[in-house]
Amino acid sequence: MFSRILIANRGEIAVRVIETCRRLGVEVVAVYSEADAAAKHVALADQAVLLGPPPPAQSYLDGAKIIAAAQATGAEAIHPGYGFLSENPDFVEAVAAAGLTFIGPSAEAIRAMGLKDAAKRLMEDAGVPVVPGYHGDDQDPGHLEVEAAAIGYPVLIKAVAGGGGKGMRRVDGPGGFVDALEAAKAEALGAFGNDAVLIEKFVEKPRHIEVQIFGDGTRAVHLFERDCSLQRRHQKVIEEAPAPGMTDDMRAAMGAAAVRAAEAIGYAGAGTVEFIVDASEGLQPDRFYFMEMNTRLQVEHPVTEAVTGVDLVEWQLRVAAGAPLPAAQDELALSGHAFEARLYAEDVPKGFLPATGTLTHLAFPPNVRADSGVRAGDTITPHYDPMIAKIIVWGETRDHALARLRRALGQTEVAGSVTNHAFLRKLAANARFVAGDVDTGLIEADLEALSAAPVPCTRARSLAAITALGLGEAEAPLTGFTLWAPLEQTVRLDWEGEEVLARVATLGPHHFRVTLGEAVHEVDRDLQGWRIDGAPVPANPRAIGDAVHVFWGNAYGFTVPDPLARGTAAAAAGNVIEAPMPGQVKSVHVSPGARVLAGDRLAVLEAMKMEHALTAARDGVVAEVLVQPGAQVEAGAALIRLEDEAAE
Repeated sequence: MFSRILIANRGEIAVRVIETCRRLGVEVVAVYSEADAAAKHVALADQAVLLGPPPPAQSYLDGAKIIAAAQATGAEAIHPGYGFLSENPDFVEAVAAAGLTFIGPSAEAIRAMGLKDAAKRLMEDAGVPVVPGYHGDDQDPGHLEVEAAAIGYPVLIKAVAGGGGKGMRRVDGPGGFVDALEAAKAEALGAFGNDAVLIEKFVEKPRHIEVQIFGDGTRAVHLFERDCSLQRRHQKVIEEAPAPGMTDDMRAAMGAAAVRAAEAIGYAGAGTVEFIVDASEGLQPDRFYFMEMNTRLQVEHPVTEAVTGVDLVEWQLRVAAGAPLPAAQDELALSGHAFEARLYAEDVPKGFLPATGTLTHLAFPPNVRADSGVRAGDTITPHYDPMIAKIIVWGETRDHALARLRRALGQTEVAGSVTNHAFLRKLAANARFVAGDVDTGLIEADLEALSAAPVPCTRARSLAAITALGLGEAEAPLTGFTLWAPLEQTVRLDWEGEEVLARVATLGPHHFRVTLGEAVHEVDRDLQGWRIDGAPVPANPRAIGDAVHVFWGNAYGFTVPDPLARGTAAAAAGNVIEAPMPGQVKSVHVSPGARVLAGDRLAVLEAMKMEHALTAARDGVVAEVLVQPGAQVEAGAALIRLEDEAAE
């Protein structure tokens, strides 16, 4: 076993690796950017080395700096985590050339799976089923159109170097093929520097089921499957193991195929073989097809750990240090069911727009595994993925585990940034999901209901009103002051732009009556906590600065308006297009004097690894373009101004 390793990553995966290293007595060297100087993974490590400024290219993607840090600190090996350099074969070779061990597969194995078309040909040769399609080198549009017709519509155009849904288009008939091909190639070239595509048969009721594999460079085993069908924008949201409805025959067939895939490339370490499954007639052993192989540890690996009892990071360390596979296939068994929900800082009603902000409060329920790289007081920045935590639960059955997931989400408390918390709670209660009737289109089919913002009930508003007045504190000065009649106070709050007016009457020590319009609630507090109309409240509300947060299943944030403040938003009269978050201006599509229509794309902003189109709110004429492509802007920065309507 190694005595000291360096983790070439950040956030929750760095923290996750540190936890196993501590248990094994392995010292850890962390690396960090200037934005992460006070990050959780830095605080937990034995040593930490500054890499450079926040942009990944100048910090976490600078392989030379990372290798130099490992050498300077006496680390014997480098764990890449996932993302960043984890699947970069040139980095793997540089690590070996420096006399260090890369905790992961060989550069050759990574290259073998790096391009989707070459990987599919390799898998066909290894006897792994692949989706019918064209993976050839001839990229002539006419030839590709002929191949699509031969495969049979609908088809899927995919970038060979793609990922995350970029460079991907569904085509339902020959009439739309050429336009879709041009769009996919342009997007692939911009995202990956490679516009080559492949064409596959589109699976009508697709499920995304992947198999966890582990190899030692010669032999491999599988640790069963995970279902990752709940996705939005081709990004996973909730994962589970095992897959609902999985049969013994299909599990054996998928596991054997995944092992053949791993052994065909001499795979060492943890990896995932992803399959697309045609579930139009249920799960059948002849209806799964190789999609791609991720040559690294996956974000969703905790659900596999939960149902197998295996610490995959420990296995990575042991095999990289030269030990044989820790277990044979017949020694591995499934136990129970597990779910993982990904909690992100993102604005779901606004199209899952990534968000920033300082986490003023963050708490998870007891007896729940919460893998997180942030703490209360930490800031979600625009530089990296906005994940807050992964919430993992286990149960003896799927129903038991799902009930635990709903309870865990309901008891999770997060404030300081908009999140997908309410979305996750609705998804965990979705009727199709509860029944196990999952496919990759489930979220899109129910998107309107799932993405609707929750509205606080009058009971939650009552708690907010009492907290805003400071009456919820144990030694609040007016708590028991009644004179000859109850003391009554009025408080105004703001919730999502809506004024909340409440009258709070103090009836006795920690005993209140709150009136909101026609709703009246009796509110009490004792040693066990709050009660409203006799029913217990699940969590205490919190006042932080000028905000009040009530955690009642969902997290509701109220602000206490400054009575002297005056709104200025109306002054712009819809003329100014502002940056919704910090980011880099990728492109500007208009110039002064151009006439635009409502909804026209004016500019594109890149933030948190995603591109966001900024559109005109109304018809008008462009008066000024205030930024140039490549500019780094802060949230609220004016980018484009339209002429006043009266002047047009």
